[in-house]
Amino acid sequence: MKKIRLLPTIIVKYFLVSLYVVFLIIFKQDENKMTFASYRSNKIKDNLAYLSEEMRANYPEIKQTYLFKKLDSSLYGKLSYIFHMVKACFHLATSRYFVVDDYYFPIYVVKPRRDLEIIQLWHSAGALKKFGYSTVGKSFGPSRSYLRHVPIHGNYTKAYVSSKEVIPYFSEAFNMPKEKILPLGIPRTDYFYNDNRLLAQGFYSNFPDLKGRKIILYAPTFRGKSHYQEAFAIPFDVDYMEKMLQEEYVLLVHLHPYMQAEVNVNNTNFSYYIKEGYTIQELLMLTDVLITDYSTIFFDFSILERPIIFFPYDLEDYKKERDFYYEYEKLIPGPMVMDTKSLVEAIVNLPDDHEIKQFKDRFFDYQDGRATERIAADILSR
Repeated sequence: MKKIRLLPTIIVKYFLVSLYVVFLIIFKQDENKMTFASYRSNKIKDNLAYLSEEMRANYPEIKQTYLFKKLDSSLYGKLSYIFHMVKACFHLATSRYFVVDDYYFPIYVVKPRRDLEIIQLWHSAGALKKFGYSTVGKSFGPSRSYLRHVPIHGNYTKAYVSSKEVIPYFSEAFNMPKEKILPLGIPRTDYFYNDNRLLAQGFYSNFPDLKGRKIILYAPTFRGKSHYQEAFAIPFDVDYMEKMLQEEYVLLVHLHPYMQAEVNVNNTNFSYYIKEGYTIQELLMLTDVLITDYSTIFFDFSILERPIIFFPYDLEDYKKERDFYYEYEKLIPGPMVMDTKSLVEAIVNLPDDHEIKQFKDRFFDYQDGRATERIAADILSR
């Protein structure tokens, strides 16, 4: 039965392998070609965008190619994605550098050229939720039969992380030697070291009623194994929060890009659903208090040394489904609450930033806004 379920994957695998071999024979490798690829978005963003801009600014000899197609789980979407992967095989065969920020199927099924650099710029900082080989045996993770056909996270020549502390976890998740995982930083965190005064001016021009009040951002993690989470309800009472906090605070809600459902907030003078127009880095920069659960954006936010409150309403279920690299309750740099009243109390009585500063120092070896510069120089050093 397992073999039958895996049959489409196996057919696609050998189809791509065959095409890749043909591309290797027909086309030469371009020594200056760098391809950026992701299935997380239809356009370049986050870590890949920062690296692309660095290459454009300081390494003009590098020719950039982009492969961005968000995976649609419908039958048509999957068929369309096969054609996308055919393009990926061509660019794998002709590039000197191939840069990704997540799982990317074609990389794992082909045998790359010996001098092809496949760079993993993982999309999150720190290490919290288990992934890759760390989730084998979990409902979230890959089956052993799948791994026999698709050695996930294979063929990376380098990966970049935020600190030496997390190298063992990425080594386990990628099944990759530790010496190939380099703690040079996370490109998108460079944003927090820039002058962002114009951001605030533009934001308050769009939302003039919010000026003078502190911003609470609720940004939960994505739940589920597929690429879309259609059902989501805010797990705390927004009306109660409005009643208790509206004079001093405003609540913004921002969801993971895989979370498709519209959120039922009233867009009153207190609560706003921010679906587009601002990146998560921009929203974090504007935020005074972050509420989250297992989203690793709290690692990014710790750079700003502002308060974080954790609302892990389904913690035990999440542990069973996926689990963590650390004991969640001991790791988080802020209060953990499970009901709305406790959440409001935590906001009213915010902790100082001492714990968050310690956390930041633990998970970011460099705190200078130059991660992209270091990574670009390291990629091209060979």
